[in-house]
Amino acid sequence: MNGNYLLDTNIAIAFLENEAAVVTAIREATNVWLPSIALGELCYGARKSGRPQHNLSHVQALAEQLAIVECGAQTAWHYGEIKEQLRAKGRPIPDNDLWIAAIAKEHGLTLWARDNHFAEVPDLRLTSE
Repeated sequence: MNGNYLLDTNIAIAFLENEAAVVTAIREATNVWLPSIALGELCYGARKSGRPQHNLSHVQALAEQLAIVECGAQTAWHYGEIKEQLRAKGRPIPDNDLWIAAIAKEHGLTLWARDNHFAEVPDLRLTSE
C-alpha cells in the first residue's frame, strides 16, 4: 500500500492490536497521519479499558510514531460543508467522523477506515484495505 493516508480510529486500533495486514500496510505507506480526533478517541478507549496505563502507553507510542493532524479554521469550513451535505441527503454520520473526514479533505489525504458511512461523504478519497 503506497500513498498518503489518514487513519480512522478503527484502523489505528487494528494497528495497536498488531493486525498483520494493517501493520504491513502502514509500514509500506509513503506517509501516514493520525487525526487529533482519533487520538482523543484512542485515549478515551484506553482510559475506560481494564488496563488503562498499559493501553495509554501503547497509544502514546503510536502518537510518537505518526504525525498528528489537528483541526483548524479550514477544517471547520470543511466540517460545516460536509455536515450540511449529509443532512440534505438524510445521511448523517457521527460528529467525530465528520471532523476526521474534514481533515482528510482539507489535506487531500486518503482516509483509511472501516466505517461504511464515510462513503456518504462527497469527494472523500477513501480506502478500507
